[in-house]
Parts: sequence; C-alpha cells; structure tokens
Amino acid sequence: MFTGLIEDIGTVKSISQSQIMIETKLDSIAIGDSISVNGVCLTAVCVTSGDFTADYSPHTDKITNLSLLKPNSKVNLERALQLSSRLGGHIVSGHVDGAAKIEKIEKTDRFFRIIFSCHANVTKYCVDKGSIAVDGISLTISTVNSYGFEVYIIPETFNNTVLKYKKAGDTVNIETDILAKYIEKFTNSKNSNGITLEMLKDNGF
Repeated sequence: MFTGLIEDIGTVKSISQSQIMIETKLDSIAIGDSISVNGVCLTAVCVTSGDFTADYSPHTDKITNLSLLKPNSKVNLERALQLSSRLGGHIVSGHVDGAAKIEKIEKTDRFFRIIFSCHANVTKYCVDKGSIAVDGISLTISTVNSYGFEVYIIPETFNNTVLKYKKAGDTVNIETDILAKYIEKFTNSKNSNGITLEMLKDNGF
C-alpha cells in the first residue's frame, strides 16, 4: 500500500520484458520489499548499493507503461506505507487500471494544467475533486470530461516527480480511487441491501 507521495526519481539501468533494474537514492530497501515504480507495485528481488531489481509479469507489461521505458528513463519511486506514516496523499494500491495519454501541458501562473485522455473504463471512476494516481503520484482531479480528465499541479509536485520530463503524447499509468471501485461493486450487488447510487448521493457520497 502506498500514499502517492513520491520519494525519489529513479533512473532505469536496464530493462527487459520481465525485469527492471533501477538506480535510486532510497535506502533501507530489502529483498521482498514492495516499491511503487511509476505507480506499479513491484517486489525487489535483488538489492545492491544504490539500486534494486524487480520482476514483472506479462500482464503488468501489457497494461502499464513499463514496456515504454528504456535505460536512463526516469521513474517515480515510493516505498510501501508504514503503519506509523502519515497518509498525506490517498490510498494507492499500486495496481494500475490502465493508461492515459497526455494531451496538453500548460503553465498557468505558478501552476501546471495537464489534460489527459483515457478509456471509459478509467473515467467511469473519476469525479471532480476526486483522487487519482498518475504514474504513482497522488493528484486531485479538477475536471472530468467525455474523453478524460484534467489536473492542476503545484510546482513542488511538478518539479519533484517525472512530470517535469513529460510532454504531450506521452503515456502514463493510471490507478483510480479504490473507494469508487468498492462502491460500484456494492451498488451492483444483488445483496446491496438497498444501496443505490441515488441513495449514496442523497446522503452526501
């Protein structure tokens, strides 16, 4: 489990279709630790001074942007949440739902507005002012539209994540808010005990 608050920008040292080695300044990484790499929860299988290696499955390769990485690519890194840590972002599982394409990045005053396009299986879980993880970064959705969503990024987040390297046309990993998925499951269940979308809206959800 993660928070979406990026701890380090790592550098890909090598990558194949099933394994990735990443250089990082993060310490205290041990074999078996879960690490979010661009929002993808991976397990460290080898750790040396200054880097770690992780395996990933064909399914992960298919639904994430890991296959687009190459040596020297920059990636967002976050170690797993500890019980004593503050939950400064939102609950992020590291299980990517799909990809989105950056349509536009523009600077507005001190902030950065980024417009994403994505499939309906992602946008159906998006709501205005809701949480979303973009390449593992906990962000707040400003607008949801028919083809995707928009976010506004503060300079601190933009300058300390891989967003500063992104451009229009790039693909990012998306994980929607897990609470939205549970609500959908409960409201669609035959045993929902009368819970409906209308009832939830009437009660402030």
